Amino acid sequence: MSLHPDLKSILVSEAEIQQRVQSLAAQISQDYAHVGGELYLVGILKGAFIFLADLARRLQLPHHVDFMAVSSYGATAHSGEVRVIMDLREPIEGKHVILVEDIVDTGKTLNYLYKTLLGRKPASLRTCTFVRKLRPSLDVPVDYLGFEIPDVWVVGYGLDYADKHRTLPFIAELEPHVYSKPT
Repeated sequence: MSLHPDLKSILVSEAEIQQRVQSLAAQISQDYAHVGGELYLVGILKGAFIFLADLARRLQLPHHVDFMAVSSYGATAHSGEVRVIMDLREPIEGKHVILVEDIVDTGKTLNYLYKTLLGRKPASLRTCTFVRKLRPSLDVPVDYLGFEIPDVWVVGYGLDYADKHRTLPFIAELEPHVYSKPT
């Protein structure tokens, strides 16, 4: 298979992703088998939508899916500020919630969302992150982790660069010349 010229290499294959998503769903199903009612999954748009869809389809317990959208990255660069653009449609007080995120890079977004949702008094709050970069980041709780990856710019399986390559079925490293182009 030849890769798009923007891509340097595949870091996590489609088969590895599907196997890991299945094992995460099995673990979550086991961990929440004892709770009454539905599990409340909160996906962070846009990046987590593919991961959340695959994960939710494999859960073996009742669950509800909702979304939040935040802004912490511009088109290409990190601004350092997190803003909620779209909030949940219903309260989460007293519910068992898993916050589903695509990537932990600096940890700022997950930290902000975790504290925000914790303030809404859920019965429990855990986090599930598809990938975490091997780099210094804020100490944020990651209860369920798909993969640890090198500190490189990655795309695919929900992750993008300037809204490109998001729907690739694998995780790939972006060629440095793509994101270091002068604007």
